[in-house]
This record gives sequence, C-alpha cells and structure tokens, in this order.
Amino acid sequence: MVDHSQKSPFVMKVEPGTYAWCSCGHSEKQPYCDGSHSRCETTKRPIIETIEDEKNVAWCGCKQTSTPPYCDGSHSKL
Repeated sequence: MVDHSQKSPFVMKVEPGTYAWCSCGHSEKQPYCDGSHSRCETTKRPIIETIEDEKNVAWCGCKQTSTPPYCDGSHSKL
C-alpha cells in the first residue's frame, strides 16, 4: 500500500461540516480518509473533526503531529 503522507500540511479553506482526517497516510484522498486503513496492516483509524465555521485549516500531512488532526510543525523535524 502506498504512503500518501507528505512533509508539509494540507492548508485549505473548509466549510462547516464533519471531516475524517486520515491518520495512517494511505488514503488517496489526503488529507481525508478513504477507508484505506482497513486494507492495510495499520491500527490507525481516522480522526473525526467537526468544523463549526468556514475557516482555513492546516491539516497535518506528515501524520506525526502531537495535535491531530492539525499541523504542529512536526514535519520540520523529519
């Protein structure tokens, strides 16, 4: 299974709603989960996040953040 994580955040404007952030890195729809974790040997599951207002979000792309699902700069140490 291909790892689609990256060494930078996914910065985007999001609308209010519920999002499933991919924590395993295998989703082809990064930064969101596409269910790929169920087809690989990972114990990682998506993190469900509810966004109340339209805003810019920096979703973690490296999957090493200590503040999932948001980027904390961990990618700069990789």
